[in-house]
Amino acid sequence: MSDRFGSGGIAAMWMRGGTSKGGYFLADDLPSDPAERDAVLLRVMGSPDPRQIDGMGGGDPLSSKVAVVRKSEREDVDVDYLFLQVFVDQAIVTDAQNCGNILAGVGPFAIERGLVSPDDEVTDVRIFMENTGQLAIASVQTPDGKVSYDGAARIDGVPGTSAPVSIVFEDTAGSSCGALLPSGNAVDIIDGVNATMIDNGMPCVILSAADFGITGREAPKDLEANEDLCRRVEAIRLKAGPLMNLGDVSEKSVPKMTLVSAPDKGCVSTRTFIPHRCHAAIGVLGAVSVGTACLLPEGPARDVAVVPGGNPKTLSIEHPTGEFSVVATLDDDGQLVSSGVLRTTRKLFDGLVFV
Repeated sequence: MSDRFGSGGIAAMWMRGGTSKGGYFLADDLPSDPAERDAVLLRVMGSPDPRQIDGMGGGDPLSSKVAVVRKSEREDVDVDYLFLQVFVDQAIVTDAQNCGNILAGVGPFAIERGLVSPDDEVTDVRIFMENTGQLAIASVQTPDGKVSYDGAARIDGVPGTSAPVSIVFEDTAGSSCGALLPSGNAVDIIDGVNATMIDNGMPCVILSAADFGITGREAPKDLEANEDLCRRVEAIRLKAGPLMNLGDVSEKSVPKMTLVSAPDKGCVSTRTFIPHRCHAAIGVLGAVSVGTACLLPEGPARDVAVVPGGNPKTLSIEHPTGEFSVVATLDDDGQLVSSGVLRTTRKLFDGLVFV
């Protein structure tokens, strides 16, 4: 483990990526042994503690995230990215999922750390997502060969504007579960409720809000306070895990549980549990999986979705603090070929963290 600044700490950059926030580390600056690495990250974040008062975490799953980045040895890939979710109130660090929001900061971080040489205006960074073995291409604004975080791009869930980071995903179907529909069905019945179990970059279980006696427009804090709802959703999640080839998910952050309802203006309205807290927005790859569910011939999402015409299709996924647009490109048979999203990122801190 290197000591970049010679002061006994660990070099880290804190960044907002999309609607999340976390620590970005070079792989060489962390212990190579996963158990030792995870112990360090728990100390860095201050877990387990609901407030994470003794660490850098913000007391919320969305601000208790880590990116571990290294220069790639793979052909036609710039960097490898491992995402780690550090639980807030449990001593758990998991690599069971990707995070497309934290992914938005990987390209800028790689350029800032000298892993990728910038171009004059826009630099495409090819990123291998270690969690699922998939490739993402992030386009980073680099005027005059330097990363710029200033710009006019705006995303819901983040105040103000920043430079855009466009991300294109390819071949994400079945990234964690082995198949887009791991059960082979667009609809399965779990505890008497219709469910779509889907994985297009993020394992998700799509459920109709109406089946739980709610509108799907409630505030996240109100849904979290609904003990009966949370109990039923978690019971379904635990049963879905093995059906999605994820095994026992009692200590995993996947699958995400998304309750859908008819949209106001877009394609579909969502409320997502990650897995026990209700997301204030929606994750990047979660939005991709939900958007894909809207394109299926049947299921809870398809039942309420308003799917636009044309190809590619811009699917507006509504969430508690706005909307998230997923651009889906289909082949002649109507199958998803690639999906793209627009995110923003901002560097917040660069220096040392201590354990």
